Formats: sequence, structure tokens, C-alpha cells
Amino acid sequence: MTSALEAALARIDLLDPQLCAFSEVWHEEARARAESAARLPLAGLPFAVKGRTGIRSYAARRLIAAGGVPVGATSVPGPGTGWRTWGQGAHGRTVNPWRADRTPGGSSAGAAVAVAAGMVDLATGGDGAGSVRIPAAWCGVFGLKTTTGLLLSPDRTGLASPGVIASSAARAETFLRHVLDGYAPRPARLPVPAVHSPDLGFADVDPDVAEVTRKAVDRLVAAGAVRLVPGTCELLDPADAWAAVRAGSPASAKRLRAANDRTLDAFFARTPLLLTPVTPNRPHGHDGPGDVYSTALTWAFNLSGHPAASLPAGFTPDGCPAGLQLVTARGADAELLGMACALEAALR
Repeated sequence: MTSALEAALARIDLLDPQLCAFSEVWHEEARARAESAARLPLAGLPFAVKGRTGIRSYAARRLIAAGGVPVGATSVPGPGTGWRTWGQGAHGRTVNPWRADRTPGGSSAGAAVAVAAGMVDLATGGDGAGSVRIPAAWCGVFGLKTTTGLLLSPDRTGLASPGVIASSAARAETFLRHVLDGYAPRPARLPVPAVHSPDLGFADVDPDVAEVTRKAVDRLVAAGAVRLVPGTCELLDPADAWAAVRAGSPASAKRLRAANDRTLDAFFARTPLLLTPVTPNRPHGHDGPGDVYSTALTWAFNLSGHPAASLPAGFTPDGCPAGLQLVTARGADAELLGMACALEAALR
């Protein structure tokens, strides 16, 4: 068994009774895998999977084949509420590691908490409306939603894409290198031309969240990592279209999707990177989000299929993490990770 695995299991045992990030922890199964995994490329890297069914996902199976060791199933929303930005672990309600009175986001709730608390460096996720990016943003870690169709997904609507929550963009690249056949790194050439859209033309963004993400963009510009170019990116609000597709009525969403696709295709034909806040709001309390859609700035890219990431941007005055969303052209996942690695380094 590896020291990394034992350290991960010990940290889970220490912290999870308070944070409730895991619904199951697989101590003996993980130790049984460790010896053979140590001889493979990932050398027994501990990782977590999203929910009890996550062990059967395509990404988890590829990681195991490469020598990763799954240590447990992370919490996802339990029954009893329509909102999905929370989690239910074996020890109770999942809490945000930065503020226990706030939710970690969801639906990859426990995955983000496990990474943020240092229980694991990597956890699998799935993102159908922001389910990787939102908890990554609210827990202050890195999250990636892959291009629709790049990796196998059981979601028949085409909205959900496999993704990863990781301690860094570099660690997320480890995930994609071992899950995606033929992956080749694409280091960024700096400065990256980019446009910052604070609201995508329609979202009502909390002023504190807007300020944190704007300051992150300013720091990237000052560091020479990003060069802001003229232009904007204004989309039609995708809320009704997303709901229609999820309900099995994609025809009623066709016009809006086509309009937003034209806007995004034209945008990425001239600019490689779009920057926005991940969420319009900060982490809400455990009683629910109220009338604000945490997904307002994320689900447009589930409809369009673009890869998108959440990069830690800083903290609001009340101690809540906020994320900067990075979006690139469809299929440019390697380029997105290359940019994310460079931007992450500039924000440290």
C-alpha cells in the first residue's frame, strides 16, 4: 500500500465526520488495489468518485486501469428537495469547508469538499448544468467540464458531460491524460487573447462576486497571462431552453440554441478564451438558494457543448470562494487546460 493512499484514508477518517463529503469510504478495497496499482502510470494515486454509481463510470474505469485507486463515493444531493446545490454524506449534510453555514454547491458536492479539504487531489464528476464548476467555485478548487461527446456519458439529453474536480489545473490534466485516448498537452502562449463578460448579457450578478472575478481578470492582465481584446459575448438567457431539453422537448429549445450557437461560433472564431464568473451568487445557506439560479452562467455551455472550467478567483468579503469561468471552443479541452495552468500560476 502507498503512503499517499494511507494519508488520504487517514485524512478522510479525521475530517469527514465534520465535513460529510463521503457517502462511502472503501478502506479495504483501496488497500487491496494498492500493490498492483503502484506498478502502473498513476502509481496508486488516490481519487474519489461522484456518488455510489461513480465507480462504474467510464472515467473511473480508465483511471483504475491506469493505476488510480478509488477511496470512496462522494456525497450528492439526497431526496426531499428540488434544488441540487447540496450533498448528503454518510455522517449528514455536506458542509462548505470554508464556511460550515454554507453549501458546497452541487451536484458534485462531496467531490469538491474532498478536494478542497485535501482528502484527495482528484475526484470524478459530471456536469449537466454546472454540477462540476459550481461546487469547484464555491469550494475554491479547480473544476473542468469536458466538451460534449468527448468522453462517454450516460446522459441521453446530451447536457451532461464527464468532468473532474482537482486540486489544480495540472492535476486535472493528469485526469484527462489518462482518460482521453490520444491526449496531447497544449501549453498556452502568453498572453492569451480573451474577452471578459461579467454577465453574458443577461445575468444579475452579486456585486461582491463580480468584483472578485473582475479583480482576478485584472491580475491576469497585469501578470501578462491575458490580453483583453475588444468585443463582448452576450447570449440569450438559456434557462427555459435548458429546462425544455432536460424535460425531453429539445424541439422547443431549437431556436434559442441556434441563436446562442451562432454567437459563440462567431466569438471563438476570433477569440480563443471567454472569461466570466462561474456563478452569479456566492454560496447560499443550507436552507436553499432562494430565487437565484446558481446555474445562470454555466448551463449555456451545457446546451452548446463547449468545454468550460472553474478557476479559483478569490474570496468575497464574508469569506466565500468565487470562481472565474474559462470557456474555449468545442474540442479545445487540451488548450483549455493549458490556458488554465498558465492562468492558475499567474493568480497564485
